[in-house]
Amino acid sequence: MSEGKRQWSVAESWRFFTAEEKRNMAFYIAGIMFYKFGLEAYNGSIIALATNRYDYDAKIGGYQRKTFERVGLLQGLNQAFQCFGSILIAPLIKRFKTRTVLAIAAIVFALFASLLLIIDRATGGIMKPKGWDEEFGDDNFSYYGRYNTDAMIPIYCLSGISYGMVELIRRVIPRDIVSGNMQKLKRMDSLVHIFYEVTGTAGALATALALIPACGNNQSFIVTPLLYICAACMWWMIKLPHSYQVEYGKEKNYLLQVADGCVLFVMSAVKGATIVLTSRRFCWLLPGYTFALFGHRFLENNIAAYMAKRYFGESAWAQIIVAGSNFGELIGALFVFLFTNLVHTPIPWLRCDAILLLIVWYIPFWHPPSGKVSQAWIAAATFAPISFGWAAGDVSLAAYIQASLARLESQENSISPLGAVMGFLYSSYIVIYAIVSPLVGSYIDKVSAANDSQIQSGLFYIGGVHFTILSGIMILATFIPKGAFSFNPELLDDMDLDYDEKPSSVESEIAEFHQMEHFAQRTASQ
Repeated sequence: MSEGKRQWSVAESWRFFTAEEKRNMAFYIAGIMFYKFGLEAYNGSIIALATNRYDYDAKIGGYQRKTFERVGLLQGLNQAFQCFGSILIAPLIKRFKTRTVLAIAAIVFALFASLLLIIDRATGGIMKPKGWDEEFGDDNFSYYGRYNTDAMIPIYCLSGISYGMVELIRRVIPRDIVSGNMQKLKRMDSLVHIFYEVTGTAGALATALALIPACGNNQSFIVTPLLYICAACMWWMIKLPHSYQVEYGKEKNYLLQVADGCVLFVMSAVKGATIVLTSRRFCWLLPGYTFALFGHRFLENNIAAYMAKRYFGESAWAQIIVAGSNFGELIGALFVFLFTNLVHTPIPWLRCDAILLLIVWYIPFWHPPSGKVSQAWIAAATFAPISFGWAAGDVSLAAYIQASLARLESQENSISPLGAVMGFLYSSYIVIYAIVSPLVGSYIDKVSAANDSQIQSGLFYIGGVHFTILSGIMILATFIPKGAFSFNPELLDDMDLDYDEKPSSVESEIAEFHQMEHFAQRTASQ
């Protein structure tokens, strides 16, 4: 095996980074782990809470259930509000340090996550009493707070703003930590994703098996605000050597800055769409990134919730399925980390992702016994390979986009091209999800009502047929870039990037990267 295509060990990959980069990565990864654990507790609890409350309201009120229609609306609006947060990052990271925006967004997220806890307590809600299910049954939720369930929607929407900001900026900040070098970016993105998914798996399991059974899903996310504050503290400690933000507009008063921000909001969306849709180099990213992300989120947020409540009879077990999905993402990120020099582009990973999506075809034909947690673990095992393919593609695509756009950053003073592109791709996914989720939820409710809570016939179309079409579009998109018809393309288009894809040795790469780092630091100090 040649040096240019050799496999890298974890130790060799770690040697690529300078001492300052390692310090920043350590704080960033620590913050990500706090954030991810809190996020799993929050999202898992909220969706389980909404599912139970809407079912319980229909049971008490004696009307037909519209559970998944309302839960789909809850999720869809949350995603729509994420759109605002994600697009707003493009102008914000030009004005402020990315670590500052990231930390403040986490603190705001913590405040919004606390609202529902406070409302539940204020309206008579308590933590789930010990032995409640044995005494009253697992479909009695009278320990919940006595507020209108629809009140969850605006609160979850507000948290979506900061959620979108955090989710997008964590895809942008690696560029500021290690510059636009593809080799460093791929290794850092993979390493971060590994720790992210380790924590995600642990957080999902802890939520399903410990927090919700002990506290009830009305209070099980009580750990979330504290964890977000811890994440913000970790991120505040980051010192960015490769900051691209430009200070301007300080003479403007607050109202003028707000107006300017609204203009930049529209400009960033247009700029991101222009970059992506007018270039063969980037147009395949819309199906490759956005459609793939939609499929992954729909699988975790919707199909897992449908199966948990209607297949297994316990909404909290959706987090067990999510844990299996997170474990698959962990393995996918680890593969990219270890084989980054063997697989040069995201294309093979995207094709793998598209093929693995077809695993969902087993779901419409499965009739598991209700009330058995072992069935949730079986579902979790089947979700793992699907998410493996998605995570590998996502990590590779993130590095590709970051490296491709790094050189454009200095050419634009008002809008970050990287932020604009990531914002456009992420927002496109959000718009699609926001429209599809409530519509599909309404369809599942109708199928459930017509078939005595059996939803297999509905999942035939929204699972099997839907994901087959998605898979076909993704595979076709991978043949758009120049040179992509080979199994493992060497290069996508004729990119002019500041890195060497085929170094002669580990030592020469490290020396070259350190020289680039020293030059960047001298330039920044000047």
